[in-house]
Amino acid sequence: MKLARKIVALTAIGLAVLTAVAAWRFDALKSIATAVCAERPSIADLMQTGPLGEKSLGEASAPLIMIEYPSLTCSHCARFARNVYPVLKSRYIETGKVRYIIREAPTDPLALAAAALARCVDDEKYFDFVDALFSTQADWAFAHDPKVALLRVAKQAGITEQSFEEALANQQTLDGLEWVAHCAHENFCVDGTPTFFINGMIHRGEISVDELDKLLQPYLKI
Repeated sequence: MKLARKIVALTAIGLAVLTAVAAWRFDALKSIATAVCAERPSIADLMQTGPLGEKSLGEASAPLIMIEYPSLTCSHCARFARNVYPVLKSRYIETGKVRYIIREAPTDPLALAAAALARCVDDEKYFDFVDALFSTQADWAFAHDPKVALLRVAKQAGITEQSFEEALANQQTLDGLEWVAHCAHENFCVDGTPTFFINGMIHRGEISVDELDKLLQPYLKI
């Protein structure tokens, strides 16, 4: 069964079972041999846009392209979003130095559901909603009833209950998210979250503000 179809089945029974699988990794992401992927993929391959389109911030002409593959239930991703991303945004993205691209790489059904919700909001609200999901992660990702908790966060972002249910049942969105995660693992050696690519060079795991500066500054020296 495809991963996206699994989340539809889970949604149909209210997502209650997600409390028992919050740390479950997608079988497809485990089964692909990492030997076939490239740790330094070509820029052309890395910049291939997925079926859902790209979510990005910053100037297209920025000298640095930073791609993040996060999972919305990943605590390391949440810490990066809370502590480091604001610095990345103010110091590098808004100053024209970095074009930042986020590509959802859900590692469990609940992360897939949250990513599907994020993809249903208006483009200008996408990053704000992702920020809200990360800032409230402890409230919904580990809740006794994750569907109710996730709906509560969604309503605060203006998502109605009907839109909530429609988003979780949107097979095109779910398949598109699955495509991105599968491609990242199979082609780019993304085997955990967060994973970053900085001008094509891979960096695995959470990074601090100091590490961010050390990673980006060498590319910006003239």
